[in-house]
Amino acid sequence: MVNGEGRAFDGDLRTTLLDFLREHLDLTGTKKGCDQGQCGACTVLVNGTRINSCLSLAVMHVGDEVTTIEGIGTAADLHPLQQCFLEHDGFQCGYCTPGQICSALGALDELRRGVPSHVTAELETSVSPTPAEMRERMSGNICRCGAYSNIQDAITQFVGEAR
Repeated sequence: MVNGEGRAFDGDLRTTLLDFLREHLDLTGTKKGCDQGQCGACTVLVNGTRINSCLSLAVMHVGDEVTTIEGIGTAADLHPLQQCFLEHDGFQCGYCTPGQICSALGALDELRRGVPSHVTAELETSVSPTPAEMRERMSGNICRCGAYSNIQDAITQFVGEAR
């Protein structure tokens, strides 16, 4: 399933999930950045967990629920986090934005499940989405334009509204 729709994979077994999404399904919102898993531009959600789609083979996800930016919201019906990105100018060129949004949603899901990060102060209590916690969780997503403070503000607003 990709964005809630059944999709068959019948391509070359060496095809990455990123290339399958972009080249076979024409879902070009997921971006190819470094193609080495270092920039986060290709981040998608697989069964709610964020992954770098450039490092994963498409055949590994047969039967999984893959969500790309196209499955999160549309121009006519934005997801609340997308709206926060707009309000806080959480993008400049916009190239990294789909991966940033997918990563933030995955990070917030990790927080809800109580998954600690390297900066989690207390492992015995629930983890809260503090700015330091979210910065650490988003550290695998690079913005070459440097809109980090605006991205952080957008995520902070979304977290506040989601409570």
